[in-house]
Amino acid sequence: MEHRRRKNRRGFLPVGAAVAAVACAVTGAVVIAMSQLGDSADSDGRDVSLPPPARIACAEEGKVAGSGSSAQKNAMERWIKEYQRACPSVRIAYNPVGSGAGVAQFMRQATVFGGTDGALKPADVERSEKVCPGGKAIDLPMVGGPIAIGYNLADVNDLVLDAKTLAKIFDSGITNWSDPAIRKLNPGVKLPDLRIRAVHRSDDSGTTQNLNAYLSGAAPREWPYPKEKAWQGKGGHSAAGSDGVANAVRNTEGTIGYFELSFATGLKIPTVGIDTGASKPVAASPETASAGIATAEVVGKGDDLSLKFDYATRAEGAYPIVLVTYEVVCDKGNPAETLPALKSFLTYTAGEEGQRILPANHYAPLPEKVAVRVRQVIDTLS
Repeated sequence: MEHRRRKNRRGFLPVGAAVAAVACAVTGAVVIAMSQLGDSADSDGRDVSLPPPARIACAEEGKVAGSGSSAQKNAMERWIKEYQRACPSVRIAYNPVGSGAGVAQFMRQATVFGGTDGALKPADVERSEKVCPGGKAIDLPMVGGPIAIGYNLADVNDLVLDAKTLAKIFDSGITNWSDPAIRKLNPGVKLPDLRIRAVHRSDDSGTTQNLNAYLSGAAPREWPYPKEKAWQGKGGHSAAGSDGVANAVRNTEGTIGYFELSFATGLKIPTVGIDTGASKPVAASPETASAGIATAEVVGKGDDLSLKFDYATRAEGAYPIVLVTYEVVCDKGNPAETLPALKSFLTYTAGEEGQRILPANHYAPLPEKVAVRVRQVIDTLS
């Protein structure tokens, strides 16, 4: 993140491809395999240029397709690569077509699991009874991450905003960077007399839904809008996808927008520290996002593990604008031919090795108490 490379003048807390999932049920044997050997193979045929493959309990075979959230695209690509190195007889595919499309394809039985950045609605669960014979669809949280607020202001290296100010900015209530509310949060920072250009997503997205949820939860008076995937604020400019919003911010001074942290890091866009009421502003990072997710509570019934976030948290080091992607699966009634592979793959992604690699790709691992429960539910899928 940009704050890590710039001088920390404000005292921020430290900032800490597409294809679906064939997962194999645990067979009891741990399979260690190399899928690609090249000139760097040693005398025993091992490729010493790559780290050892993950230790995974592989299914004997299987093909499982999934689709959905684009927010977890990079995580899925890495998981699939590592999984198939260890389990070459299993084929996995994930298509990042978006949360809504992922749920729709799961409901049409075109896929075995769907990825969504918002938990299933009651109507979806009711419809899923036709998809899951003898069971229903459930939400399994799998990967988290911060929604970064990126900005473009020359010579402003560190910027602090709070929920109320963000809500007014994105709702056209604050329109100039020299506004007193912004100056109060940034003493000593030379803010320009420049019109704010707020950019939001033009398409329905889980990223938008989670930002709507944060603003309505932390600043309900300033953001009296529903927690929908469609943008709710007044005015502003729009762009398609997180990449569109991020590029708009990078290319135009005075712009502010929201997107996954990886976009800010990749495009070298500075991000806002959030004043949550804790002793110091909290910057977006995998570590602070994990701390934010840890403040959530499981509100799903039975084996459904949907989460409710505390958007008004003042916990030290907890970044409050977070997104969790759920894998939607049947608790019962999964196709017999894909169930072993599904369980094996999801056990890996929710396991210690699968979660440990996430920060390198700007994602936040699940809090251990949540990850343990997810693995327990995966083990009971039938």
